[in-house]
Amino acid sequence: MPGENLTRDEARERAGLLTVDGYEVALDLRSATATPAAGAAARAGGAGDPRTFRSVTTIRFRCARPGAASFADLVAPSVTSVVLNGRELDPAVVFDGSRVALDDLAAENVLTVDARCAYSRTGEGMHRFADPEDGEVYLYTQYEPADARRVFTNFEQPDLKAPFTFSVTAPAGWTVLSNGAAEGEPVAEGSGATWRFKRTEPIPTYITAVVAGPYHMVRDTYRRTLADGTELEIPLGALCRKGLARHFDADDIFTVTKQGLDFFHEHFDYPYPFGKYDQAFVPEYNIGAMENPGCVTFREEFVFRGKVTQASYEGRANVILHEMAHMWFGDLVTMEWWDDLWLKESFADFMGALSLVEATRFENGWITFANRRKAWAYRADQLPSTHPITADIHDLQDAKLNFDGITYAKGASVLKQLVAYVGRDAFLEGARRYFKRHAYGNTRLEHLLSVLEETSGRDMAEWSRAWLRTAGVNSLTPMAVYDTADRITELAVLQDAAPSHPELRPHRVAVGLYHREGTELVRYARAEVDVAGPRTVVTELAGARRPELILVNDDDLTYCKTRFDEGSLSTLRRHLGELTDPLARALCWSALRNLTRDGLMPARDFLRLVLRFAGRESDIGVLQMLHAWARSSLIHYAAPEWREEGGRALAEGALRELRLAAPGSGHQLAWARFFADCAGSAADLQLLQGLLSGSARIDGLDVDQELRWTFLEPLAAHGAAGAPEIAAELARDDTASGKRHQVRCLAARPSAEVKERAWADVVESDRLSNALVEATIAGFDQPGQRELLAPFAPRYFEAIEQVWEKRSIEIGMAVVRGLFPVLQGDRATLDAAQAWLDEHEGAAPALRRLVLEAHDDLARALRGQECDAGAAG
Repeated sequence: MPGENLTRDEARERAGLLTVDGYEVALDLRSATATPAAGAAARAGGAGDPRTFRSVTTIRFRCARPGAASFADLVAPSVTSVVLNGRELDPAVVFDGSRVALDDLAAENVLTVDARCAYSRTGEGMHRFADPEDGEVYLYTQYEPADARRVFTNFEQPDLKAPFTFSVTAPAGWTVLSNGAAEGEPVAEGSGATWRFKRTEPIPTYITAVVAGPYHMVRDTYRRTLADGTELEIPLGALCRKGLARHFDADDIFTVTKQGLDFFHEHFDYPYPFGKYDQAFVPEYNIGAMENPGCVTFREEFVFRGKVTQASYEGRANVILHEMAHMWFGDLVTMEWWDDLWLKESFADFMGALSLVEATRFENGWITFANRRKAWAYRADQLPSTHPITADIHDLQDAKLNFDGITYAKGASVLKQLVAYVGRDAFLEGARRYFKRHAYGNTRLEHLLSVLEETSGRDMAEWSRAWLRTAGVNSLTPMAVYDTADRITELAVLQDAAPSHPELRPHRVAVGLYHREGTELVRYARAEVDVAGPRTVVTELAGARRPELILVNDDDLTYCKTRFDEGSLSTLRRHLGELTDPLARALCWSALRNLTRDGLMPARDFLRLVLRFAGRESDIGVLQMLHAWARSSLIHYAAPEWREEGGRALAEGALRELRLAAPGSGHQLAWARFFADCAGSAADLQLLQGLLSGSARIDGLDVDQELRWTFLEPLAAHGAAGAPEIAAELARDDTASGKRHQVRCLAARPSAEVKERAWADVVESDRLSNALVEATIAGFDQPGQRELLAPFAPRYFEAIEQVWEKRSIEIGMAVVRGLFPVLQGDRATLDAAQAWLDEHEGAAPALRRLVLEAHDDLARALRGQECDAGAAG
């Protein structure tokens, strides 16, 4: 990766040497709107270069050992001047492109660096976006874990927290935001104006933020009377690009925001500590959102341009609340180093889900958590790169890859289990003490465990060792013995683990017994039990009549893979749709999906269950997850010789359910999108063409612009729509979103020339922005084009090391993950991946990890295909 890596040892050494008292950062962003012809003026020091901007940083810091040497972080094309304690240093000597060498430090130091920093097109650092719809330019920053150094000079590590004072010079008339509130009105300065912002509380570099551009902004205010009688007032802001203003439902965003602030103030007993609360929905964003205090950033796809299901609104609300939880977990109290990333992400994931369910209209949020978030965790925890929740992070590249399903969803699942273990009151009281004890400071795992021991009275050492310091997921299977009267004589829960991670953990679980009453499958008995070791007897259920379904981990109290006995599995094959409890149903679907991924259930059996019962699924989020699982099962786990038949069955089933769904409902929309995903026959494509032209109609289905693009992509992929049709669609939707859809559809066309051009655009050129790289890869990688993509498999292994060395880490990750030839789905590709790993033992560890994970996914797919082929008879 371009730019110097920072190791944990280097960070520890620097943290032991330096204490940072404050930053003053001045950015001149007027060059963002300059034309290329003005570049010479900028290089002479004016405001013209469209690729760089001026960044002047003053850092005040102390040194524990006067006379010692250290360094500051800065990734920039050039440095104009470096002044340390009044002493001018030669930039050519002290700056190497990523670090500023500092020697002979005093007890108290002042460092000022004047640099030209680069605008980004990859979503890292200061991202610049020019809107194709109106030509307006929008800027925002994104830093985690270590890209603040692309915007200003700093000490880029989480445990050197300090107050920040930002000033930003930008075109007059723009909206400019940072973490602190603006101090007065902007002051005119040359061709622009300068905004000055209030000094922040001590925060780490990675959550500082600047958002600037002609954004559409809506304002509101949150008010609350605190327990001590103090009146709390928080100014709220919500903003997006002008081109999205007509779609911006700020009222709903503010409603969820206020509900979240109520919830966290009620439960945390620590007032929101960062003044204002702005939420910016920004273009070409790499992640879901970022918890910058006072200036949270989100991907603008959360501004819905067309009709979406309630699952989309629930997902947005969950992200809003996740980021809000970070204001306490992560921003107020920050981990010392990325080893304890879970201290913020796991808590935010758990508290986001908890507040979603208890404070908003999305009362079934735990179903989504069980069905969607935990699926992410189960996959990550079975990869060869799995790691304990408390990870061993050697450097920044390690940190970047650990924003994964273990750190987020497994950690949150473990916290949910912890609440069941220590009790809700003890857990929340521990959080309150944690905030008050460590406000504006940094912590490690032991700091959290100590307060939980205080509040719960439990020894947290063994729990922590089993759950936070070991990797892998356990499987829990029921085993029942019955007497001649069909009563349970003994019910045991069997626990096992993968040989690579054999730890058997303590689990607090609920075991539910279900039987049919008429046409419903309902629970008639339940017991909670502490599972420990390989076999645990559930004495509370002895004597209960024989169940038709035994559900281990009923109510989803713990983190495990649920297995079934033969009788339960037989019941689900015949009566899964009759389960009345939506959470129990979601847990069963998740367990069946895991059986398919593990090569224990043929993919065709899972798809038949989806075709038989998905139409009866009431929870729209579960339904959409089933659609995704069905599609991936067909593509990756079905035997190749059965895929065509399975694809036809899915398309026919999707169309049947589309026609049966209530007109105008979210279920109808979900089935319409799934039908487009599965469409392949001439009749399917003809229907999609008719829905686009208006010659065909399905009652209640509004084919809005987003749905039009959804229908157009399979037409392009099957050769039923070409460049003229795609251009015509872009003319209807000549927007930034439309451009991304156009690029994806163009890359989807079944042509060797098209694929060659897409490959060149992504692998051999850096001309595309991060969003268009993502769109190109998505269009390129079409499941129905395996033969067309086969020539690129060897080229992938030839190219990735150079891509990793020359491109930013975000783009490198996108290319290495997105273009891995998993669709080839054969032993030759698996062997090629293994050969690359064997021949590149010295490659960057993060790159090797990505290839190793993809190799494992392919090996799993091949095992699934073998299982499915065995069911052919």
